[in-house]
Amino acid sequence: MRGSRPAALCAIQIDHRGMADERDNWKKLAADSAVTQVTSGMIVGLGTGSTAEFVLLALARRIREGLRITGVATSEHTVARAGELGIPLTGLNGPIDIAIDGADEVTRGALHLIKGRGGALTREKIVAQAASRFLVVVDQTKMVDVLGTAPVPVEVVPFGWQATARRIEILGAKRQRRDFVTDNGNYILDCAFGLIDTPGSLAETLDHVAGVVEHGLFIGMSTEVHVGTSAGVKILKA
Repeated sequence: MRGSRPAALCAIQIDHRGMADERDNWKKLAADSAVTQVTSGMIVGLGTGSTAEFVLLALARRIREGLRITGVATSEHTVARAGELGIPLTGLNGPIDIAIDGADEVTRGALHLIKGRGGALTREKIVAQAASRFLVVVDQTKMVDVLGTAPVPVEVVPFGWQATARRIEILGAKRQRRDFVTDNGNYILDCAFGLIDTPGSLAETLDHVAGVVEHGLFIGMSTEVHVGTSAGVKILKA
């Protein structure tokens, strides 16, 4: 029949949707777990991205139940979503009690991160650094032994970005500029370094490349990681 799809293709598509739904459920479990640590009166850092969306939804539910907090958003997208969900916001004018955000990869043990797929890595790192506690929410597929399966997002200023990119390539990265402009007016280079045995050293090197605003290596910043799994939520502490 014209327009019909092979049964095998349909099965693959259904399997992919099923896996996506399962991962979303794991993210929701992890987000709900992390949000239980938020109490009234707190200033809460609000992340950006698909996993952070579950955190926003969980906070909105608790606000409807009487929780009183003020959020600090890490992107214009999060500002808009917080407004839609009734989460009050403030600027980053002082210390933050707790920040909750997702991650692209998390190492077992040290809990180092790669972040920035959503393009808000600079503001996310500023908020995480300002927080007394930084909670990370992920599903079990994001846990790794060594960082580097995911590319490292690097935010660079537009002026001379090609020269900045060449300096990063010298460090061993294959880079691709994302068709995206950050809330700060900068570009994102997705930099594939391969497995990163010494992420702290690479982070320090990137910190000294002129034109790099910030990178997605979050080294030693996590207080704890809430991991949604098929068996429930595991809480890992640094």
